[in-house]
This record gives sequence, structure tokens and C-alpha cells, in this order.
Amino acid sequence: MKAVRIIMTLLESVVLISVLFTGCQKKAATQVGIVLPTKDEPRWIQDQTRFMESLQNAGFSAKVLFSQGDSAKEKANVEALIAEGIKVLIICPHDGTAAAAAADLANKVGVKVISYDRLIRDTTSVDYYVTFDSFQVGAAWGDYLISQVPEGSKGNNLYLYAGAASDNNAFIFFEGAWSRLQPKIADGTFVVRNSDKAVALMNKASLTRDEMAQIIGQVTTNWNFNDAKSKAEANLTAVGKEAKGTVYICAPNDGTARAIADAFAADKAVSKYYITGQDAEIASIQYIIDGKQSMTVLKDVRTLVQDAINAAIAYMKGSNPPVTTTYNNGKKDVPAKPTAIVVVTKDNVKKEIIESGYWPSDNFTGLSN
Repeated sequence: MKAVRIIMTLLESVVLISVLFTGCQKKAATQVGIVLPTKDEPRWIQDQTRFMESLQNAGFSAKVLFSQGDSAKEKANVEALIAEGIKVLIICPHDGTAAAAAADLANKVGVKVISYDRLIRDTTSVDYYVTFDSFQVGAAWGDYLISQVPEGSKGNNLYLYAGAASDNNAFIFFEGAWSRLQPKIADGTFVVRNSDKAVALMNKASLTRDEMAQIIGQVTTNWNFNDAKSKAEANLTAVGKEAKGTVYICAPNDGTARAIADAFAADKAVSKYYITGQDAEIASIQYIIDGKQSMTVLKDVRTLVQDAINAAIAYMKGSNPPVTTTYNNGKKDVPAKPTAIVVVTKDNVKKEIIESGYWPSDNFTGLSN
């Protein structure tokens, strides 16, 4: 019996050592933790794939977790990654303000925090911001819509839409669009048809955040396809024929653009529409080829992912990533180096999307040779 007890004790010790060793391995297994907002949109699955491929090719271990539009789950994801011993956290927040708590957790244990694509607000725990120039995205929408207006014409119908009020980027996108559209609203080139707040503020070139929030509150899509379509349908129901005919639509991304475009296309009183977008999603590139979406802003995720990875590698090597500007998040001027954007229309879709290798041609039909 004594021998059995000794053997059992030895076995228990082996098991315990094995568990401890495995635990240590797990904690050291993940160097870079990545938290993305949802896996229900093509954009974020695309980001996941490119993050994992690029980090593995660079010789670093990584894990991607999704928050599914839930800030509590986002925080739990960060806690789980911290428990695995990550050195760098790359996080695209669902809600920029709510994500401050997760960033604080990481910062407290010495993890470098990279805010990815969307800015985490109201905390000093953000080390770096990897983003496209969101202001220029919005400015590109405004420039495009203005370029489609017949020279000298007045009273053109303009419909404004925005992303989620919880997303700081939605404000920056809107600010960029307003910088271009406001002068043309003020001089009567455009008439805003779906926001009396925008009409009331039409003579203000620069809006406060609260003023932008008033307009965004009326025209938000919440980055949701169904919300966007419902809002567009409600807008069209609320106006007369004089607010239809040829219309100009500032839509905040490709998913909402397709939903809004479908609503306007279904209204027989709408004879023609011009509509913006961003992200160069496969479905929207097909819409552009088919003439159902006018443009999109290509934010080459390959470049954005690589910029985030370069920043993470710099931190792991004890240095700092390059900085060309800063973004104030309410508590801190966060260092950043914005990534370039490209406007894609039917005229250059083959060059910018196919020939650049962004998407293969077999994803599409109707491409000209």
C-alpha cells in the first residue's frame, strides 16, 4: 500500500508539473492579441485573415478574438489575452469610450495598446493609433458628390447618413464630408432633405462635437444594413416628389450604401442617384460595376494591417513606431501615422481593385477587358 501511495504521489506531482508547464506555455504562447468588433461583416474577417498571415510570416504568434458588438465581451476578450501573456494589444473598439476600461487593464500590466481603425477615447492608456485618414475619407465623399453636380445648378437634393454615434470615426468621417459639403449647402447648391439639424447648422463651416452629434443622431445607420434601409425608406416616405428625382447620397460605408441604394432604387420617383461608400467590399465593387453604387473609398487593409504589425513589432523590440500626426481622444494626443486612401469608381475599378491584387477578378461579373 505504501508503494502504491508513493506511486500515486509521484503521478500527481507529474500531472501538477505538466499542468503548470502547460499553463506557462499558454501564457507565453501569444505575443500579439487582436480584438475586432464583429465577425458578421466581411471587412473584419478580411482583417483577421491578413493579421494572422502577416504575423505568422513575420515569426510572431497571435490570436484574434471578436467582440460581436458587445463592450462587455470586448473587455473579457482583453482579459483573456492578458492572461495568455500578450505583449501588445491591437484593438478595434466596438464603442470607443467603453473600450477605455479594456485599454486601462492592458496598460496596467505593461501591455502596449494599439487602437486599430477606430480611436479608443477618454483614456491615457492608448500608445498608438493605426488608422486611415478618416477626415480625408469623408472629404472624398463630399468631393465626389460635388463633382457630379451640373455646373451652376442649385437646389440639388442631398441626403446625409452617418455611422454609429458610439464610433469616434463616424464623427471624423462626417466632419470631413461636412468640410466639403457645407459651403455647397450654404450657397444653395445642395438642399439637405433628411436632417433639419443640418439645415439649421448649414451656415457653420466648423461644427462642435455636440452639433455633429445632433445631426448624426438624426441620420445614423448604426453601421447596420437593416437600420440603413429602414431609415432611407422612412426618409423617402416623409418627402414629396420635389425631394426626389436626381439625388445625392452621402452614405458612410459599403454595407449601408448598398442598403440605402436599394431603397432609393425602389422608389419610382427617384430617377437617378449618386451614392458614396467605403471599404471596397466585394459586394460593393460588384454594385459599382453594375452601376448601383457610385464610388467607394478603398482603405487597403493590407497596408493598414501591416502598419499595425510594424507598430507591434517596434514595441516588442523596445522601440517606437513612426509618428506623423496625433489624434486627441479627450484625454491624450495619441501618436499616429495615417494610412493613404484611394477613391474607386467604375472608371478605375479594374486598375485599383483587380490589377492591384486587392480582389481577384473571378469575384466579379461584367468587368470590361
